[in-house]
Amino acid sequence: MDELLLRSLTPGVLAVLVRRGADFAAAEDAVQDALVEAVRVWPSEAPRDPKGWLVTVAWRRFLDATRADASRRRREDRLDEEPSPGPAPTVDDTLQLYFLCAHPSLTPSSAVALTLRAVGGLTTRQIARAYLVPEATMAQRISRAKRTVSGVRFDRPGDVSTVLRVLYLVFNEGYSGNVDLAAEAIRLTRQLAAAIDHPEVAGLLALMLLHHARRASRTAPDGSLVPLAEQDRGRWDTGMIAEGVGILQAALARDRLGEFQAQAAVAALHADAPTAEETDWVQIVEWYDELAGLTDSPVVRLNRAVAVGEADGPRAGLAELAALSDSLPRHTAVAAYLHERDGDLPTAARLYAEAAHKAPTLAERDHLTRQAARLNANLR
Repeated sequence: MDELLLRSLTPGVLAVLVRRGADFAAAEDAVQDALVEAVRVWPSEAPRDPKGWLVTVAWRRFLDATRADASRRRREDRLDEEPSPGPAPTVDDTLQLYFLCAHPSLTPSSAVALTLRAVGGLTTRQIARAYLVPEATMAQRISRAKRTVSGVRFDRPGDVSTVLRVLYLVFNEGYSGNVDLAAEAIRLTRQLAAAIDHPEVAGLLALMLLHHARRASRTAPDGSLVPLAEQDRGRWDTGMIAEGVGILQAALARDRLGEFQAQAAVAALHADAPTAEETDWVQIVEWYDELAGLTDSPVVRLNRAVAVGEADGPRAGLAELAALSDSLPRHTAVAAYLHERDGDLPTAARLYAEAAHKAPTLAERDHLTRQAARLNANLR
């Protein structure tokens, strides 16, 4: 793959899309999609007219994205049945609203989805991405939840575990993009920890603090993602890390382990390592074992495969990965990383390109595309 050729063609392809009527931001996204496809296809099937190929693919991606966005907007308009907000109250009752939306008449998953939409302010697309389901499926789920609670009295608040799940998803959405959402999730979790003596509330607060402490180092000045191993640990917020570790230790001492405490323990081990090379991967694998026992989550097992690859070598990690469905989000990216560590650069390059094609965010797609281009350049 000739990376210089791709770079030289990009401005011309972008100009063609803009002339055809695409706005600049949408055209950029479409061209990025076309470049990802080129990285995947061209090494085995190079086109005779590279620019024409890129224009055709980019324009198709632009049209697909435009149609999908129009459909989403129509669905959002149909579903947006909440009344217009009135005057802001003098008392902050946001946390109370979280509990009320987590109504006992709803299943936990429906309660979480409704709360994220009605109180958390997330769009249907964001919620669907968090749940790993199609947007249309999530729209139907939220609509059913609204109908279920439309005729009930909100005098029986939901349980703590449902509210914690909502706060966790709001934080995750903010951590990956919107800093205000992340800060709001931390604020509400602090309120909940002050009101309820519950080790999992403390575990979630510790987890949020430990992740948020690394936020400043997660992206480079140009907005590109910086993997954990390459982050400047001098930019981590040591005060926030110390607070998170202290809260976690107090929660663990109560011997009522839950999934948020286990996740926080993994985050604490990363935060405690002076360098990436000094990370205690053996302990991290042990905590993932605890977490897998608590949740039986395939995503947890995927993360565990990475940890096993670090602790016992990439082939051990690949063996763990082989037992998991390749339809899991980021499965291909993990496979690419482990194959690269094992020295199989051609396979790793191919998998990085495939993973870029499946990436849920533009920043992640760009990162994986660069990884594929880097290895392809080394293979020449």
